[in-house]
Amino acid sequence: MRDLHLDAIRVSYDRIADAYAEAIFNELDGKPFDRDLLTRFAAATAGVGPVCDMGCGPGQVARFLRDLGVDAFGLDLSPGMLDQARRLNSDIPFHEGDMTALDLEDGALGAIAAFYAIVNLNAETRLRVFREMARVLAPGGLLLLSFHVGSEVLDVKELWGRPIEMSFYLLDPATIGVELTRAGFAIEELAVRDPYAPEVEHQTRRAYVWARKSAD
Repeated sequence: MRDLHLDAIRVSYDRIADAYAEAIFNELDGKPFDRDLLTRFAAATAGVGPVCDMGCGPGQVARFLRDLGVDAFGLDLSPGMLDQARRLNSDIPFHEGDMTALDLEDGALGAIAAFYAIVNLNAETRLRVFREMARVLAPGGLLLLSFHVGSEVLDVKELWGRPIEMSFYLLDPATIGVELTRAGFAIEELAVRDPYAPEVEHQTRRAYVWARKSAD
């Protein structure tokens, strides 16, 4: 059965893929907190096996991790975004995939970085995604998750002058912690930061969760 919610997300990101890549691909240059966090993540996942940049968009996180020596690859729902990722990162593998039904074996991944990968997902879909993440992570595997902090749902009809049909969820870190725990993760660390300047990013607070799958 097709998931019309995910279909709408895919179509919307396909429409804006080139503009999104132009605006976002170099975003980490202006985000020292995020660079430091990803550098820690790279060190923490050295030698653990493949690391997936899940919901990779144009691949800026995979690029940063690969440059630090991580065995990183990207996965995204949008073929248009994957075209941009491959254009910008010819040395990194990128694959089309649905986070609610990953085409990966149980325990196949050493770690997952999921920067803003859940921002368009409602609670029911998020739980399916978190359970899939837990399934494909090896025992003891690490998840680094980021999202916008708040309680609003923003229904957006246009980005970069192009029509889209997506909701953007601002999320409560405590709620996300409960959902991750239900999916089989243990929360190890939570960090929340204020936004950078408007020219760097949208003006929302950002949360970063380190969560680990049980080693059992």
